[in-house]
Amino acid sequence: MLQAFRYRNDVLHAEGVSLSEVARDIGTPFYCYSTASIEHQYQQFSQSFTGNRVKICYSIKANSNLSVLGTFARLGAGADVVSGGELKRALTSGIQGSDVVFSGVGKTGDEMVDALEAGIMQFNVESEQELAQLAEIAKTRGVTAPVALRINPNVDAGTHDKITTGRVWDKFGIPWPEARDIYRLASNMPGLEMCGIAIHIGSQLTNLEPLEIAFRDVADAVSSLRDDGHNIKRVDLGGGLGIPYHFDPLTLEALDSSPSVESYAALISKATDNLDCDIILEPGRFLVGNAGVLISKVTLLKESRGRLFAVIDAAMNDLMRPALYGAFHEIVPVVSSSAEPEYLDVVGPICESSDVLAKGRRMARPDPGSLLAILSVGAYGAVMASSYNGRPIIPEVLVHNEEYSVVRPRSPIDEAMSIETLPPWLERSFELDTM
Repeated sequence: MLQAFRYRNDVLHAEGVSLSEVARDIGTPFYCYSTASIEHQYQQFSQSFTGNRVKICYSIKANSNLSVLGTFARLGAGADVVSGGELKRALTSGIQGSDVVFSGVGKTGDEMVDALEAGIMQFNVESEQELAQLAEIAKTRGVTAPVALRINPNVDAGTHDKITTGRVWDKFGIPWPEARDIYRLASNMPGLEMCGIAIHIGSQLTNLEPLEIAFRDVADAVSSLRDDGHNIKRVDLGGGLGIPYHFDPLTLEALDSSPSVESYAALISKATDNLDCDIILEPGRFLVGNAGVLISKVTLLKESRGRLFAVIDAAMNDLMRPALYGAFHEIVPVVSSSAEPEYLDVVGPICESSDVLAKGRRMARPDPGSLLAILSVGAYGAVMASSYNGRPIIPEVLVHNEEYSVVRPRSPIDEAMSIETLPPWLERSFELDTM
């Protein structure tokens, strides 16, 4: 269910805010996020683990807007980051360094230094080379880096190939038993505290069976490592819990099923209750995916050899997922329509055939100038946007009850060009041409 998005008097609202009025005020396209939805998802997640030693570290790569991060900070969340930029965003938003996990296969030396200075909770290390570099930096600075090795269990998450991360041919993690040897090697490296083990097999999991297999492997690995004399006190089980993307266009009730957080929590308890470990979880999409919509205006309708195209002012540079993954996003009118549905393609103005937001979609024919809402874009939407085709980065709006605020303004083209400079030879040529 889309908790915070409902039709009121035939107009789509985010909480108590009319999305038609926001479009009138700031123009289109724009992203809109609901505070109530974010809070609901976080509380639903956290309450499922009441009494357990669980730390929820929101996966910032899903949506890194500072106002979204600030909302999570006030809720008590930590952060899972994969870059120095995300680390800085987490700290700026009010998340404490001691509540940050730094993941990713390609951390630079500078990023490691920044993370050590921030006193982060844990580095999730993904190779022997990374481990050696981190040990040297920590030793040189006279500090100890808390480390968990990320294990690759060779478990296929069964999701899209591009968001599956736990197979042996994926770039992520270290296969077992190679990881066991690296723990042994690391125990003699000054500057490191080998305190944990980590895993993450992919995103948008709607079947818990792959997670059950992976979690069981992790539990076995913890036992083996303790037998080897390692003090494993934390287990990072990653994220990946899926969300619905198909909705009834009138009621906005979910049409596809996804695992309940309660069943996910029960699975984790079954796998880890006997380990006497702190548990780190890294939800991203589950917390923000259905908390966001993308509002766009229909520019024109185009018919070609019996095919109908609704051209809108949002494009693949604003929402990359359909072009990148073939991802499905429900699209509904902002002002509800009783017109008979027909098949059409919803496309953007980018000069690419892949700039298609929906293909062969059965929906009411929209009028030019009308507004459409693309649903479930709170995760991997704005955060993946670009200025391709010279298009400005579009605004992000956060709603709270009856209020809304533009939390990232539209980026003027002149502003984007102002940070570019001409090399000296072009400056000289330009000066000669204007003399």
